Amino acid sequence: VGQMDLPELIKICKTEQRAFDYLFREVQTIKGIKCPSCGSPDYYLMNQTRLRCKRCRRDYSPFSNTPISGLKIPIVSLLLLIKLFELEVSARKACSQLDISYPTTLKAFELFRRSIACHLAQEDILLKGEIEADESYFGGRRKGKRGRGAGHKTIVFGILERGGKVSISILSNVKAESLMNETVKKVRRGSIVYTDKWCGYDSLMFCGYRHLSIDHQYKFKQGKVYINGIEGFWSFAKERLMKHHGISKEKFLYYIKEMEWRYNNREKLLFADLIHIILGADL
Repeated sequence: VGQMDLPELIKICKTEQRAFDYLFREVQTIKGIKCPSCGSPDYYLMNQTRLRCKRCRRDYSPFSNTPISGLKIPIVSLLLLIKLFELEVSARKACSQLDISYPTTLKAFELFRRSIACHLAQEDILLKGEIEADESYFGGRRKGKRGRGAGHKTIVFGILERGGKVSISILSNVKAESLMNETVKKVRRGSIVYTDKWCGYDSLMFCGYRHLSIDHQYKFKQGKVYINGIEGFWSFAKERLMKHHGISKEKFLYYIKEMEWRYNNREKLLFADLIHIILGADL
């Protein structure tokens, strides 16, 4: 997918017709245009936003089979919303900048996050080589126990390939069975897995991995034995999630998956990728 810079987007967003033409081309490339009634790919272009099926004569929007069909906003506003989401502008600030209602902006941002989670679920990731594994706990600040065993927190398990990607999942517990199941799914056998001293990781050596651990009570690095990479991801995610001032447990998966995607693409311009992910999502 090509990248798009701001001057290019400004040109596209000069008129609603230009914005429509751009999005129309993207849908043709990603999904193709089909009549929602009979499935025919043949159509007449009726006006700025409508197509007519040559077979059954039904009029329809070229975006009717994409997730954006439920967003009742002009296409220029939609493209600018996607840009603001890429730049990590909050929904509250984005709605005032574009003069769109807050509920509509929030609905759009949630759709973008669900599309990213859907895209990541379809990726066939197999991490290999030198791997760091760790869990972290997400949730509001509460009194009581912290770290492993903390109540009311969401457990997120992260696996990071050094020099590669991070892959995260939400777990209900940190028992050996849960940690092993996720590791076996995502990490090639024969890889070296670095962890802290938590006993839940001890079974790794019986699953075809070389397991080396560091005791954080005494030191954070011993030669190549460290988990600073995955801990860097936890800092990256928590810093960004803090600005949302509380996320419901039901929606947390979409937010943390957004963080995974952003971290893995942190050196790139993301607008063009976002367009492909959103238009191609099967929600």
